[in-house]
Amino acid sequence: MPFNDALAILRPYPAPTPDAAVDRAVEIAACVSRRVSAIACGVVPKTPRSILGDSLLNVSGMVGEEKHKSATDVQRLMSRFTDQVRKTANLAMGDGIALVRPASEVPSVLADHARLYDLAIMPMPDVNHVARLDAQWHVETIVFGSGHPIIIVPQGEEQGTAAAFGTIIVAWDNSRTAARAIADAMPILHTAKQVRVLTILGEKEIRFPQSGAELGRHLARHGITAVIDQVEARGVPIGEVLRQQVTIHGGDLLVMGAYGHSRIREFILGGATKAMLTHPPAALFMSH
Repeated sequence: MPFNDALAILRPYPAPTPDAAVDRAVEIAACVSRRVSAIACGVVPKTPRSILGDSLLNVSGMVGEEKHKSATDVQRLMSRFTDQVRKTANLAMGDGIALVRPASEVPSVLADHARLYDLAIMPMPDVNHVARLDAQWHVETIVFGSGHPIIIVPQGEEQGTAAAFGTIIVAWDNSRTAARAIADAMPILHTAKQVRVLTILGEKEIRFPQSGAELGRHLARHGITAVIDQVEARGVPIGEVLRQQVTIHGGDLLVMGAYGHSRIREFILGGATKAMLTHPPAALFMSH
């Protein structure tokens, strides 16, 4: 059974989500959910202080222009999203949430809304500047703070063109977070043509090495036939091994737990989590 209520997160600032990425988010929503809503949160620019005051630089005017641009981008994204949903069969249009907030508040606002939906879907920028770092900040806040899973959609050639997730790779290390991600992803695993359970050996101690095979039997009891893969890391960073395996097997979706260590209410990302967020090799289903 697919999810009932998904939330697409569209980002107007600092680099607006491209039309193609909006369309891809709608395609994915149609694969995993019966209904999809969208949220786009513009940014209220912070007014800089100037020793010259407002008279020479017209700071108020510049801030007003940026605020207007952000609000315009929000409306454009929502219009594009609504049009695409209306063209998509078997997908109901949910809520259209258009907001404008100070930049520091945006990640928390997105996490607050994501708590009210089955899962979030968020396109990631393919540009190597502040937009990517900003998007990672938003994803981290959502995945650790919403209590629900998120699908991260990479832009560019690596995102693929298939509407459905034919091959799904599940990263498994017998941890709580991996188990949580698999339980959350179960509705999507049922739709795949092939599911592969991947355990990477030699990167860290796995107390129950046979757990991959046991997980395969657990999935079989849910009607899901899985191929069990074990790969030696051989000194290669785990993020790179994951990327290689997704490429080798033509993975359309990678399911993995999001690892983080709490430090005074902030999360310090684990190596594999950070690597996948920085450059996802395919659509990425994450849960904590």
